[in-house]
Amino acid sequence: MADRYLSFTGTAPGRFLTHRLGLPRPAPLRRWSADRPDLGGSLLHLTAGQSALALAPVLARTGLGTDDTTGRPAAVVLDASGVRDVEGLSEVHAALHPVVRSVAASGRIVVLGAPPDPDDHHQAAAQQALEGFTRSLGKEAGRGITVNLVRLTDADAAESTLRFLLSPKSAYVSGQVIGTGPHRPAAPHDLDRPLAGRTALVTGAARGIGEAVAATLARDGADVVVLDVPAAESDACRVAERLGGVALPLDITAPDAGDRIAEALPDGIDVLVHNAGVTRDRRLVNMPADRWSSVLDVNLASVLRTTDALLAAGALKRGGRIVATASIAGIAGNAGQTNYGASKAGITGLVRSLAPRALAGHGVTVNAVAPGFIETKMTAAVPLLIREAGRRMNSLAQGGLPADVAETTAWLAHPASGAVNGQVVRVCGQSLLGA
Repeated sequence: MADRYLSFTGTAPGRFLTHRLGLPRPAPLRRWSADRPDLGGSLLHLTAGQSALALAPVLARTGLGTDDTTGRPAAVVLDASGVRDVEGLSEVHAALHPVVRSVAASGRIVVLGAPPDPDDHHQAAAQQALEGFTRSLGKEAGRGITVNLVRLTDADAAESTLRFLLSPKSAYVSGQVIGTGPHRPAAPHDLDRPLAGRTALVTGAARGIGEAVAATLARDGADVVVLDVPAAESDACRVAERLGGVALPLDITAPDAGDRIAEALPDGIDVLVHNAGVTRDRRLVNMPADRWSSVLDVNLASVLRTTDALLAAGALKRGGRIVATASIAGIAGNAGQTNYGASKAGITGLVRSLAPRALAGHGVTVNAVAPGFIETKMTAAVPLLIREAGRRMNSLAQGGLPADVAETTAWLAHPASGAVNGQVVRVCGQSLLGA
């Protein structure tokens, strides 16, 4: 369903009324397209504190130039990794204070920090302060500008993350804190098709967000396997045919689902996307046991079972990626969704526990995306006032698109994203609840 309010605020009467009444004024977001693959402007690189990061070569590969004749950079990167005390935070203010207003619409501000040092409470306090600073700035920036914090120790290891955050692909990702480790995977041979020669399995891919994820991974070169329940086989086949992939009709809650996937794909899987999910909303006092158990089984238990089975069978190749789907409901909670919120919070627990062991034992990273209000057929059926609240209660004052979740998934699935592990990245426009 089209966001008519967003369209209205782009007109002269809409701008006048929203200004006079103090209503949200969402800005149209610049998303990735083949003819507009980058932000189309310059990058301003600033520093606070004494940094040891070799950023210049990495930033030069983002596609953003450094020559700016307009005075309105498309992106600003502030390297604050060397800030170690409260005095150093003054340099953060001094660096960004003069330039925030000049950032172009739908621009990017990325703050680079270091992991808090458990042996230096002054450094830990200053680096943790960057988190509150970044999230607050994200709620102030407006005009479709996103603000994120990346904690890193190695600029090269964080390159895929920086390329994502400094591109139109991250249009609905804001207010996030993303940690990267020291792992340095080899860059793909073809930057436009980084998943070429790799097999990606997407569950619940016959429609909605899953279909968008499958399409984006196919765009990036993956051989896509479209998995969905047998009842959706015709839709799964349609999607697979369009993407040049194959359909796999299978009930992911079946006890032997993992074994059947491994049998169907004897050459192994490079990317496993757990997208299948259901809702059975009702307040707890009115929720029968079957509505509880069906949601927990599809959204959480099946993810645990199939992941365990595929790892045990060696079906996930070294260098592989697991991307699960969490939700804002699992972070902030949602009335009428105790079952759904529990299942999605469980995904976060799975990711944080499994990620270090899967990397150490199998060479596989484990991350999750946590969508907020995404414009789908399901949210189009939500009552008007609740739907409008979902759209407006984030820093970008609008709903996201399935493509926003898909682009974030594709970044986590990227061969060069091996330094990103154990992360739960919210795709919510910086929801004002739980963010």
